[in-house]
Amino acid sequence: MSDTIQKYIPDYYYSKVVDVVGHESTRHIHDAFEIYYMKEGNCTYHIGENTYKVLPGDVILIPGNTSHRTTYGGVAHTRLLVNCSYDYIPKAVLERLEAIGPLYRNIKVISQLEELFAKIEHEYSHADVLSAEVLKCFTAELMFVILRHKNEHEKAVTDSNFITTVQEYIQNNYMNEVKLSSIAEMLSVSQEHLSRVFKQETGIGFKEYLVQFRLQKAEEMLKHETGRAVSEVAYACGFNDGNYFSYKFKKAFGVSPTQMRRKKEE
Repeated sequence: MSDTIQKYIPDYYYSKVVDVVGHESTRHIHDAFEIYYMKEGNCTYHIGENTYKVLPGDVILIPGNTSHRTTYGGVAHTRLLVNCSYDYIPKAVLERLEAIGPLYRNIKVISQLEELFAKIEHEYSHADVLSAEVLKCFTAELMFVILRHKNEHEKAVTDSNFITTVQEYIQNNYMNEVKLSSIAEMLSVSQEHLSRVFKQETGIGFKEYLVQFRLQKAEEMLKHETGRAVSEVAYACGFNDGNYFSYKFKKAFGVSPTQMRRKKEE
């Protein structure tokens, strides 16, 4: 079956996970556009610098090359997932994604969304020569339903103001030395308390979060500022050790900084 899907539906992946209790993914990045639907249960979704509490009926929309991970509790959940290339996402949708945000919540369209996911599931599991085009239609319709009702959707509540302040500090100072102790002093809390709360809220340790943010900035520079040497990019993003930078970059993106630069140039 997988060979048939790969033959007829390139760059499109659908999965349905039913009644699973507990799961925690590692933070990862991929090129595909991700559409996630929580049918039953709940989870915490960590996307870029923010954290979202996902409830039944919620849709998560994640553009490619966006760092993310999920954390589930002890409640059984059912989730649907689409990972696809941008060939399946209409240009009109991509131009308007910012108006929606990563989390879409609107109980008025749940029945429409579930009907479209059911169509996607059936087409995906019965792949033939027309399935790629059919899935483009169903996926586009799914996104158009969301866009047409974007003004009705409930705005997601992200991290607490406390954690948002820490994240904004990192965003503004990542190129410099960033110490947890200094931020804790600025916020008038203990370093231990800040570390514990930060991980509870974001699902990731402070140091790991800082490194991930710096790596994202480094990737952007390597792709868009081709006049900068790799060593200069590393330093500009707060990495003082070139070997450590190369190691962490390859671990995150699967290629070395030099290979990323060469791939962009090609």
